Amino acid sequence: MSTSETPVEQLDVLVVGAGISGIGAGRYLRTEHPDRSFAILEARAATGGTWDLFRYPGVRSDSDLHTFGYEFKPWRDRQSIADAPRILAYLRETVTENGLDAHIRHHHRVVALSWSSEECRWLAEVERTDTGERLRLGARWVFCAGGYYRYDGGHTPHFEGREDFAGTVVHPQHWPEDLDHAGRRVVVIGSGATAVTLVPALAETAAHVTMLQRTPTYVMPVPREDRIAAVLRRCFGEERGYALTRRKNILQQRAVWSFAQRFPKAARRLIRRVNMKLLPDGYPVDEHFRPPYDPWDQRLCAVPDGDLFTAIRRGAAEVVTDRIVRFTGRGILLESGRELEADLVVTATGLKVQAIGGIAVTVDGTPVRLSRTVAYKGMMLSGVPNFVIAIGYTNSSWTLKIGLLCEHFCRLLSHLDAHGYDAACPEPSDPDMPTRPFLDFAAGYIRRAVDDLPRQGDRMPWLTSMSYHSDVKLLRSDDVTDPELRLFRAAGPGGPAGGDEVTRPVAGPRGR
Repeated sequence: MSTSETPVEQLDVLVVGAGISGIGAGRYLRTEHPDRSFAILEARAATGGTWDLFRYPGVRSDSDLHTFGYEFKPWRDRQSIADAPRILAYLRETVTENGLDAHIRHHHRVVALSWSSEECRWLAEVERTDTGERLRLGARWVFCAGGYYRYDGGHTPHFEGREDFAGTVVHPQHWPEDLDHAGRRVVVIGSGATAVTLVPALAETAAHVTMLQRTPTYVMPVPREDRIAAVLRRCFGEERGYALTRRKNILQQRAVWSFAQRFPKAARRLIRRVNMKLLPDGYPVDEHFRPPYDPWDQRLCAVPDGDLFTAIRRGAAEVVTDRIVRFTGRGILLESGRELEADLVVTATGLKVQAIGGIAVTVDGTPVRLSRTVAYKGMMLSGVPNFVIAIGYTNSSWTLKIGLLCEHFCRLLSHLDAHGYDAACPEPSDPDMPTRPFLDFAAGYIRRAVDDLPRQGDRMPWLTSMSYHSDVKLLRSDDVTDPELRLFRAAGPGGPAGGDEVTRPVAGPRGR
């Protein structure tokens, strides 16, 4: 590894990102490996990740906080489906309670990572986003906790005639603090979780809100407050009540998903029946709330206390299912010939997916192409040593998986210490193993980026599980070692690497 005049600070673990995953990783390291040095690098000026970035009206979780929160820290707020300020307060409280403030370095963006098998160490090229200064950090491990979408911009498709529109156009990911929508006619383009959150929030003060969608989405009401959770807290106390509520909600999430997968027609009928009860008599449910795909082929949109349906019922909001021809000076012209007049257009058209924060990664001088790697246990990449990616579930609460990944990571560190190893690198025994996308999900933002993401295999440990109960066994109960996880030691000056094998890490099977 190259040297410079300025000594390179050396860490045991470099955590990238101070959002919900990075904060969780920091807490597990502090608890399970208190003597290990680590830093959490955050490109932005504040902790919280998504929950600090998104500022659009009504922003909230679409998972209950008893499962979206950490297993080690009870969620005490009465809101189960919680708004962003409450989630942000919870995350920052976690930082303070676990002494993580001193480990978090704001305005630090990791630009590149290079691995040396000789030294069993990463060298990180870091940019100070406030000053433009460049610096280097060394680390034995990298824990990439930045999620899978770009923070600097969302996805907005090209709209013909957009420059002709006399009103304001804004993407929810960059909501201006001074944007006043009161008394204005608003069109929200999109039908996903962001759109169904925005519409009822905007409808509280806007003159009228239209949700313009090309394709319907499954929308289901959920209670904003969990009454059973309140009873369990009163009966069993905060800690035990939280644990029981978490267990209940994990089972509930799995039951809903499994039912939709096994009985899609019945699930369609049930969702339609619930929608009909909450919408005005004679409402065209099939036109606006009947997608062409089965439930959970894409993520269901949860609306707390049915607030979207309430806004539609009182006439403050409407849903239009049509295609855009072009923007006009007054609004949006549709294929049906209708023109939606608007003062404000919100493009809730999705995210830009970007794995590992767009960091350039090299292993022994060879660039790593993510699409040529295969995910090991859903948390490491073939041919990339000492590198963990934190990607949560798409069919239930994100953080359920993150907690298990952090536990497994800490157990792996302990195993390496106990047996004198410096590095771990997943390597498939079958280079011709069939593969498919790592995130095998039909959402548009995933499909747009699928060729730039890692792959998954057709068997364990290369099959990415989306089942919490399966992952409890794999990541919490099973041994951290595996025939396809190579452990080795640093070579040191002038000698070959030691360990189970002495070959350098190799790329994984070809994605196809």
